[in-house]
Amino acid sequence: MKKRTYLVVLTLFLALPYSMNAQESNFGNWLMYFGNKKINPKWNIHHEAQYRNYNAIGDLEQLLLRIGLGYTFNNGKNNFLMGYGYILSENYLKDTDEKVSVNEHRTFQQFIIKQSLGIAKINHRYRFEQRFIENKDFKMRLRYFIGLNVPFKKTSDFYLSAHNEIFLNTESPVFDRNRLYGGLGYNINKNIRLEAGYMSQFFEASNSDQLNIMTF
Repeated sequence: MKKRTYLVVLTLFLALPYSMNAQESNFGNWLMYFGNKKINPKWNIHHEAQYRNYNAIGDLEQLLLRIGLGYTFNNGKNNFLMGYGYILSENYLKDTDEKVSVNEHRTFQQFIIKQSLGIAKINHRYRFEQRFIENKDFKMRLRYFIGLNVPFKKTSDFYLSAHNEIFLNTESPVFDRNRLYGGLGYNINKNIRLEAGYMSQFFEASNSDQLNIMTF
């Protein structure tokens, strides 16, 4: 692997805000599906479903559904997409075993930049969200995602995956959360790939950890 690829990996992990001191940690499981349907060489429909659990499975934390219409340009290197998301959150009341359900409707706009560095593939995603939360609570949020996929070798179907994503609110407190992920993927064919990995999610005063299982 080229020296520059190692520098990208190092930069990716340095993006994590290490200054935060976690006071509480929980381990859960996220099952995720990401789909992309090409209408033609320029236009695409993005669709995804995420089933997030507080534990291994069966204790729902969040159900997330997204769909969007995207436009690809610059020889496939850039994509602009506008979409809608529905989110059902099952939040535990503090210091109890009781839950409260919260519904959220979300519109978002995102811009993706794809790059190649040797055999490595790098994705940058900039997303702006408008969040319509139950009880007339409205919030906006900015997100920046950088992801890296590196195959074991040029012809290998196995690859290593890593990404970091930071969330920033437009109101105080500005810092919302940061997600750091590393995993292993396998290309079943040119249209389908599977991936599994470990993700840590950092908040101001706590953190949570997830086993992520994904289908693309």
